[in-house]
Amino acid sequence: MKSVVIEQPGELVLAERPLPQPAAGEVRVNVRFASICGSDVHIWHGHNPFANYPRVIGHEFFGVIEAVGDGVDTARLGERVAVDPVVSCGHCYPCSIGRPNVCKTLQVIGVHRDGGFSEYAVAPAKNAYRLPDSIPDRLASMVEPFTIAANITAFLQPQPQDVALIYGAGPMGLTAIQVLKGVYKVEQVLVVDRLPERLELALQNGADRVFNNAAVPLAAQLEGLQPTLIIDAACHPAILAEAAALASPAARIGLLGFSGEPCSITQQSLTSKELSLFTSRLNSHRFPQVIEWMEKGLIQPQKLVTHYFPLHDVERAMTLFEKDPRTCCKVILQMP
Repeated sequence: MKSVVIEQPGELVLAERPLPQPAAGEVRVNVRFASICGSDVHIWHGHNPFANYPRVIGHEFFGVIEAVGDGVDTARLGERVAVDPVVSCGHCYPCSIGRPNVCKTLQVIGVHRDGGFSEYAVAPAKNAYRLPDSIPDRLASMVEPFTIAANITAFLQPQPQDVALIYGAGPMGLTAIQVLKGVYKVEQVLVVDRLPERLELALQNGADRVFNNAAVPLAAQLEGLQPTLIIDAACHPAILAEAAALASPAARIGLLGFSGEPCSITQQSLTSKELSLFTSRLNSHRFPQVIEWMEKGLIQPQKLVTHYFPLHDVERAMTLFEKDPRTCCKVILQMP
C-alpha cells in the first residue's frame, strides 16, 4: 500500500508499505479521504514536540472497515467510519473522569502511531464511528476538525446572549464560528485576523463582524465593546494578555494553542475580573456529537474545503496549505 511517511524532519516520501494487520480489538480501514491539518505540516518540518519518526501522518480521515481483529464483530465489515485519533488507556485519572484526550499514556493516530495518509490504516474499533449516509464521503474526514470546536465550546458553555470573539480565521477559527452560530445560536460572533481573505471566509461561515488588526489594534476597533466569551484559535502567545484586557468581567477565555514561548500576564488581569480560563486539547469523545450536528445540518463543513488532491500530490497539497492561507483553507487528499 502507498503511505505518506515523514522519515525524519524535512523528509516526506510516498512509500510502499506492507498492509497493516489489525490486532485484537482493532479494525483496518480502507481510507478514502483524509484532510490536512497544521499539525501534519509541523510534523513534516520537525516542529511538533509530540511526534516520533518515522511516521505515517494524518489524523483526520474517513474510510470503510475492511478487516477486523479478534474480538471485533464481523458485522462491522463494510461500515463507513470516521476515526477518532485519540487512543487512551481507559483507566488513568483523566480517562476516569471522561477526558481521554489528556490520558497519561495518550497516543494520537498520525502523531505517535501511524495515521491516515495511507491507503489503509488500523485503529481501535471503538475509535471508528459509523457515519450516516447523509454525510458524503468527500466531507466525512471533516468530522475530526469540528471536534476541536466541540471540545472547547463544551468547556465555555456559550449562551445566545454572549458577545463572542474569535482570534484567527483559519480552519480552527472557522469551525468555532460555525459551532457558535449553528449549534449554540450565539447572536454576536466577532472575528479578528490579519488577512482580508480569511476575514471574508469568516463572514461566509457566519461571523457577524470582522476586524483586521494588521495595522490598527483590536482594542481601538472594538470601541469599548467587551466580549463575554473569547476563543484563541490563532495560537500566538501575546493573545492571552490582550484577551484578558479586552474581556468583560466574568468572561470565559478558551485557549487552543501549543506555543512553547512564554506568555506574560498578571494574576491581577485575571482575578480582578474573575475571568475563567479554559484550555483544550484534541477531543474527549466528541465524534458522536459532531456527527449528529452534521447530520442535522447545524454545521456546514463544505464551507471550509477549498481544495482536493490525489494522494500522490501530497507534497504539493501540504505546501499549498502551508504557504497560501489567502486562497487555501481545508485541503483534502483522495486515496487511490
